[in-house]
Amino acid sequence: MGLDFTAIDFETANGFRGSPCAVGLTKVRGGQIVDEASWLMRPPPNHDHFDYHNVRIHGIRADDVAGHPRFGELFPEIGAFIGDDILAAHNAAFDLGVIRSGLEVSGLPGPAYDYVCTVMLSRRCYSLVSNSLPFAAEEAGVPLVKHHDAAEDARACAGILIDIARRNQANSIGELYLSLGLVMPRQQAFDPATDGLSKSSIAALAAAGGGTAAPLRPFQSGWPEEGANPLPNPDAEPGHPLYGQTVVFTGELSIGRPEAKRRSADVGARPESRVTGRTTVLVVGDGFVASDLRSGRLTGKARRVLELHDRGQPIEVLSEGEFLQMVGDFAAAAIA
Repeated sequence: MGLDFTAIDFETANGFRGSPCAVGLTKVRGGQIVDEASWLMRPPPNHDHFDYHNVRIHGIRADDVAGHPRFGELFPEIGAFIGDDILAAHNAAFDLGVIRSGLEVSGLPGPAYDYVCTVMLSRRCYSLVSNSLPFAAEEAGVPLVKHHDAAEDARACAGILIDIARRNQANSIGELYLSLGLVMPRQQAFDPATDGLSKSSIAALAAAGGGTAAPLRPFQSGWPEEGANPLPNPDAEPGHPLYGQTVVFTGELSIGRPEAKRRSADVGARPESRVTGRTTVLVVGDGFVASDLRSGRLTGKARRVLELHDRGQPIEVLSEGEFLQMVGDFAAAAIA
């Protein structure tokens, strides 16, 4: 078997994972891109409102998808393009979550997929202060032309995986994971008629029905409340990109630090209150995006991270949007 896979990237209309409005797919055979596809789509009914923050990021508006098939109607074509391939995505927990939640709220079953996360592989194989897609793509020699264009992002993800396999002299995804001592994660097949719904879908359905999904917390000036540092969940999925990481938060977060710490612990991370030699991830609020690392719009903790990274400590910076993607937050509107 050669280096064969399909890279995928979704853009969503709002903070719910199950609101896809665009998808890009890049098919790789023998380490070479051989085919690409992309679609605009309407999100599933009752989850098709377009939030300002999402539109500002990817530029897709409700008028742009009017008249297009809904995600549930289009998924047979998407699934046919993927076939039996391993899926690759940059922050695969998000993109696989889009498939699951989008199908769940459409009342449709979904197939099983083996998948790889190029955020985790970038963290393992590169030494970057940010493993966001633009930084990893630049390191791989496939710089992004237009970030948050689904087709461009899928192509960049494919390029990252091809480069990482080359650096590890791996001729297949299986060889790559074996060389890195990793086990390939798998999203199991599901049927919303018989299987339990994901947490993201439950929260979205509650909100659509007038329930109590957690709203974004309004900005409050002053020193943020740190809260307790809960222990990592021992039953968390080892394949999650935050599993085993030591996470510190800085700046004003939309969900509040105590809640952010709880969610990070739920997925197997160890939250702490200050940057030390143990810190591996710093999550930055205040509207920070990864490009701010180049512009210099940084908090004191972020500057400390850059100093530690320059000294050789394996530590990286995440925007709050990237963090919320990883933990599956329903209220996450701004995705960096």
